[in-house]
Amino acid sequence: MSTIVNMDHRAGAGERSQFYCAATLKDRAVKPREWLAEGLIPLNTVTLFSGDGGTGKSLLSLQLAVSVAAGRAWIGKPVADGAVIYMSAEDDDDELHRRLDDILKAGKCTYDDLKGLTMRSLAGEDALLAVDSQMNLMRTELFKELDARAADEAPTLIVIDTLADVYPANENDRAKVRQFIGILRGLALKRRCAVLLLGHPSLTGLNSGSGSSGSTAWNNSVRSRLYLSRITDNGFEADPDRRVMTTMKANYGRIGEETHMKWQAGVFVEEQSDEGLDKLAAGAKAQRVFMKLLATFTAQGRRVNHAGGTTYAPKIFSEHPDAEGMTKRAMKAAMEGLLAAGKIKIDTEGPASKRRSFIVEVAQ
Repeated sequence: MSTIVNMDHRAGAGERSQFYCAATLKDRAVKPREWLAEGLIPLNTVTLFSGDGGTGKSLLSLQLAVSVAAGRAWIGKPVADGAVIYMSAEDDDDELHRRLDDILKAGKCTYDDLKGLTMRSLAGEDALLAVDSQMNLMRTELFKELDARAADEAPTLIVIDTLADVYPANENDRAKVRQFIGILRGLALKRRCAVLLLGHPSLTGLNSGSGSSGSTAWNNSVRSRLYLSRITDNGFEADPDRRVMTTMKANYGRIGEETHMKWQAGVFVEEQSDEGLDKLAAGAKAQRVFMKLLATFTAQGRRVNHAGGTTYAPKIFSEHPDAEGMTKRAMKAAMEGLLAAGKIKIDTEGPASKRRSFIVEVAQ
């Protein structure tokens, strides 16, 4: 019969070993996993939130900060409430103020609801949280200031925008990447909060749709990774205001969860329609194909119309060899969407008795 042995005597003089026997957990209550946003952002660790420049990740993360501080839902999802530290190396104070104002108006909140939100703009300043020595990353005075502030305010969430501004080493250096995430995770554990680190994907990450950045160590080192992207088909974007946030990694939950949203009046709002990503993507593809075929027909001097008959665009385009499988119905929906978006228009020519209408692309 095996015997449980206390291994503390193996530690150095004056030290207590951190190794322990699993059997000692027998009578301890199992602590439930803690979330800032269930299934998306766990507490006590680092979540990497990536997205190409201009997709809106800074705005969306500021909306999250306001939701946590004000005790409100975030794009339709419940979040833990509490204090927040939001540190931006990209936006100046005036830009942060403008965005805050839009968020408060959209959420029917006031500045009095933000007493738990502490902000810091580092735009134009040295924002490094660590410095690179030959062997290790060393914490900077800014990191120590952040840690001290977290000790005073006990935040539920710390947002750091962005990775490129705060990380000092080569983003492909696996060892340094793991050290840096380890520094931030140590902060999250010590202050019992979620750390949300914003970053940009690499060119490979953009092209593949994975949203990954540099070394795979970024993805491997964090426990959760979210990716905010536009909804496009081969570079064609049917609706520039729509976004989808996808869970690309989730050590504590399911991957692949999608949150659809739309930019409206300065903020992102939860997508209320029943349109899923597949439907939106199909719409983007149909519009791209419609525009491609319209350009082909125009270059050939062949005109198509929106109303019907032998030159009805949806019918002719759906039968073209380059239709890429798009049906007449899909082409009609694409035409209506492009007309509504102002990307195509109806022109007319000829005398009143023989006036003809045709579709033309609108110069952007």
